[in-house]
Amino acid sequence: MARTRSEGENRPRGRPPVRSEEETKRIVLEAARHAFAVDGYAATSTEELARGAGISTKTLYRLFPGKAALFEAMCADRLERLLSDFNLQSNNQADIETSLAAVLVACADLALDPEVVALQRMVLQQSATFPDLAANFYRDGIARTAAALAGWLRDQVGKKRIALDNVDEAAGMMIGMMVSAPQRAAIYAGLTLPTRREIERRARVCAAILLDGCRGRSS
Repeated sequence: MARTRSEGENRPRGRPPVRSEEETKRIVLEAARHAFAVDGYAATSTEELARGAGISTKTLYRLFPGKAALFEAMCADRLERLLSDFNLQSNNQADIETSLAAVLVACADLALDPEVVALQRMVLQQSATFPDLAANFYRDGIARTAAALAGWLRDQVGKKRIALDNVDEAAGMMIGMMVSAPQRAAIYAGLTLPTRREIERRARVCAAILLDGCRGRSS
C-alpha cells in the first residue's frame, strides 16, 4: 500500500518569504491610490491605508512620514509611470502641421488621462489645507510636460521648421490651448473627458491656429 503523506508533510516548510521594502512601498502606493480616489484625501486615514496594504501603521510611518508625504509619493509614482511613455520625437518626414498635431495629442493623452484629472481634482480640493500638494503636483506633472514640449519646439526651431523667440512660454500657451478647457469642464462641471477622436480633431485645430493664426484676410 502506498504511503500517504501526513497533513504536516503537506505544509510548506520554513517562514513565508519576506517582502522587500520596495515591494512593500509599491503595495502601499497602490492601496493609497485606490483609497484617495474612492474616499478623497481628507477622509482617508493612515490606519485605513495601512490596513489596505496589509501592514502596521508603524511600518507605514517608517516608509512615509505622514499622509501628505504618502500622497506626494503616490502622485509622483503615477506621473512617473505615465511620463515614462511620454516621448515627443520629431518626425522629419511629416509636415510641421501634422507633426505639431501629433505632439499636441501626446500632451493631451497625458494631461487628459482620467487618472491624472482625478488626481488634479483631489489636489485642488485640498490645496488650501495642504499647499505643498499643489506645488508638488505642478512640479512633477504639469511643469515636466511643458518642459518636454519646450524641448520638442526647441528642436524644431533648430531645424528651422518654426520660428519662436521663447519656446518655454510658447509651450505653456500651447498646452493651455490644447487641454485647459477640457480639464476645467471635467473638474468643475463634471463633464465627460473628450474621446480620442475629439482630442485628435482638437489637436488639428490648435495646430492650424498656432501655425497660421486666425486673422481674417483684409480687403
